[in-house]
Amino acid sequence: MPRTDDASPTGAGQHVPAPPDDLRTLKHVIEREIYALRADVGGSTAARASPGAVAADGTPAAGSAERGRGQGRHTRGRRDVADQGTRGRRGAPGTADDDPWACLTAALPAVPLATALLAPVWDDGRGEEGAALVDFVVTAGNRVRSAEWLEPLGLLVGQRLLAVQPGAASAGLIEALARVIRTGRPLHGWALDHTERREGRLRRVQLLCDAAACGDRVLATWRPALTEADLLTSDAQKLVSMGWGNWDLLSGATSWSDGLHRIFRTAPARTWSLTELCDALLPEDVPRFAQCVRALLAGADTPWTRIRFVVGDEVRTLDVLGRPLAGTDGRPWAIHLVARDLTPQTRSLQRLEETRRETEVLRQQAAAERKVASQLREALLPTHSAQLAEAGIAVAAAYLPSEREVAVGGDWYKCRLLPDGRVLVAIGDASGHGLDAVARMAQQRHALAGLAQTGADPGAMATWLNQLMCGDPTALTATAVVGCIEHHVLRWACAGHPPPVLRRAGGASLLPGDHAGPLLGLIPGYAYETATVPLEPGDLLLLYTDGLIERRDEDIEDSLGGLVRSLAGEGPLSPGETVDDLISSHAASGLEDDACLLALRID
Repeated sequence: MPRTDDASPTGAGQHVPAPPDDLRTLKHVIEREIYALRADVGGSTAARASPGAVAADGTPAAGSAERGRGQGRHTRGRRDVADQGTRGRRGAPGTADDDPWACLTAALPAVPLATALLAPVWDDGRGEEGAALVDFVVTAGNRVRSAEWLEPLGLLVGQRLLAVQPGAASAGLIEALARVIRTGRPLHGWALDHTERREGRLRRVQLLCDAAACGDRVLATWRPALTEADLLTSDAQKLVSMGWGNWDLLSGATSWSDGLHRIFRTAPARTWSLTELCDALLPEDVPRFAQCVRALLAGADTPWTRIRFVVGDEVRTLDVLGRPLAGTDGRPWAIHLVARDLTPQTRSLQRLEETRRETEVLRQQAAAERKVASQLREALLPTHSAQLAEAGIAVAAAYLPSEREVAVGGDWYKCRLLPDGRVLVAIGDASGHGLDAVARMAQQRHALAGLAQTGADPGAMATWLNQLMCGDPTALTATAVVGCIEHHVLRWACAGHPPPVLRRAGGASLLPGDHAGPLLGLIPGYAYETATVPLEPGDLLLLYTDGLIERRDEDIEDSLGGLVRSLAGEGPLSPGETVDDLISSHAASGLEDDACLLALRID
């Protein structure tokens, strides 16, 4: 759209000036354009005024007064004759003019609204000074229904108003009509909620009452607050979160739909002018709204434009569509805006974006933790050295996380050749998951490696490790099997851990665990015992953590029995093949906890 700095009033077909960027300039532009439009239209109307017309300031147009005076001289005679005829007939005995109420009653059928003439009912029966007005009696009415299911007031003559309209009491209508009689001031748009049981179900209608004093009586009309079409339109606006408004630039009148009132949270009778609407703009969106307004003032339609307004203590996001309404000179004399409230969708998208960002942060944190844990585990659980093979022991090990995305835990193993010629064999499970569990696992594993350098037997090493953990409040508890192999003899201690499985000559069995002690870190000063098992060439020893055998729906003894049977049926497999088969048979159905396996074959 071309831009220009032309400051003159814009009309249809003119270039639209560049939209102002600040609120004060925008409001000044709107006021200037409206003032110029009113001045131009008002001046041209006065110039074209027909005889007897009224100028823009409310005075008779030039020449009309003189013509009025001349016309008055010509018509006065006819009016006098007509008045004489009327005076001759008015008040004639036996006519309806003897009863002014009869004349008024006869005119009620011509009123298009439900209408009734009401006589007050006083608490003393006469209405003397100090008496209270308690009700009204319907003395006359027409046949127009205020609602399709309500009786016409003309059929309720002689009945009390509170009897035919029960909602009048709670709505304060009786007191309002009493003020009409007392003050003489008319009543406009008094809201009345009428609820009544008809044909076995409750019916409800909202009415508006208008009334005026008529002598010592009241003439009142009732009309629906909203027509059926209005109700459907209001419901539709609410469902789609839309509303519309019309701004008459000449008269300054503004009308809003229920939906627009709902969007801007204003009272039904309270609308905003264009400049007041500008005051609610979010500062960043002033240029966009300014471009829409300038285009409308130039007579151009505007497409949907997303604009944010501050309503109360929140920001509401609207899509706004504009259309100018041209006057007789082709210039826009009114502006029509349609608004669609996108605030709920915007909030949902914002929450979704926040959730996405939080999820991405958590994903990155988890990825970093997995990377650190994986590198740490590789450092803590290295591949087995060639020294073990030279000592006549073939080894294979595996770590199985219960969740593929969380490759960290407290399960660990240790298998290395000691300086004194023994082979240290150990496996354990530190409580917990994540980097904290990895840290505790590293402490226990390194502590055991240091204790093994002393030449102590496995029971003593387990006892000392228990003391270290009991003295550390952050260590929690752990399970472990600690053993040493020397000259085809296994010496081992157990701290709350499942016993190893020995496979020999096609059979398999659990090593006796009668000497097993409690969890590490549980009982200070506990002395763990050492058991001895002779080994033969070809024997395969399997150490494992409880994640391999624990199932919620299976007893632990049954799980151990299944593990022993699976090893017995495998035949003379290598440690690596044994570990692979166990992973396939026991981990395929999913693990409920991390698991670690260590298989050793005596060659």
